[in-house]
Amino acid sequence: MGRITHQSLDGGKITHGFFTRIGGVSDGIYSGLNCGPGSGDSPENVKKNRQLAIDELGSGDATLLTCYQTHSSDVITAREPWADENLPKADAMVTDVPGLALGILTADCAPVLLADMDRGVIGALHAGWKGAVSGIIENTAHAMAGLGANLLRTVSVVGPTIGQQSYEVGDDVRSAVIESGISDGKRFFILSNNDGHYMFDLPAYVLARLENVGIGTCVSLGLDTYADEKNFFSYRRATHNNEKDYGRILSAIMISE
Repeated sequence: MGRITHQSLDGGKITHGFFTRIGGVSDGIYSGLNCGPGSGDSPENVKKNRQLAIDELGSGDATLLTCYQTHSSDVITAREPWADENLPKADAMVTDVPGLALGILTADCAPVLLADMDRGVIGALHAGWKGAVSGIIENTAHAMAGLGANLLRTVSVVGPTIGQQSYEVGDDVRSAVIESGISDGKRFFILSNNDGHYMFDLPAYVLARLENVGIGTCVSLGLDTYADEKNFFSYRRATHNNEKDYGRILSAIMISE
């Protein structure tokens, strides 16, 4: 099983993992640990993969919560489990309840796991450029603060995300980012080889917004989902390869009971 951790989120009762596609029971274009119920993979395979991930976190009886992600700025405060067939529409979750694993599903967008280790408040968010521009990061930080988190003592880690060298965008994205209120938004872009297009550094932009909202520790794993086919699913790579669908990797964090 491929689980990546970061030392800043280790310790105490909080456990986490940025899972790769290594392991799991899926095959074909979903080969490995595809944890996305929104994919065309067998629902039974996805269910088994999600349970394998929970087992790897060290708590097989915990409940893995994921949302119907829509690139929004909406945040859910999780107090109790919800049914897999009735997922809330949101792109982030926060909680201070032990035994609830907050899971984010991605295939190029940025998964971010957050924790105030001392006060036992955690968060998990999904940030593509649309969600980041519209405020998903700030809304998640504010929701954690509402549960008692001290943002200056909160740690955030950006997981596997499409890298700048792999992420070509148009002027619409560049304009939206520049106008989003982050100082010197042009710094997240370099010219591509195609006229009117740019290479966008999504992880750096997400880090800048985390820092701007007052999160005390902000780090990135620096792993490119597009470039590393062995370890990660990628929506953009699947599109370039004319594949009909793609798997989703899981990033999860929980407070142990």
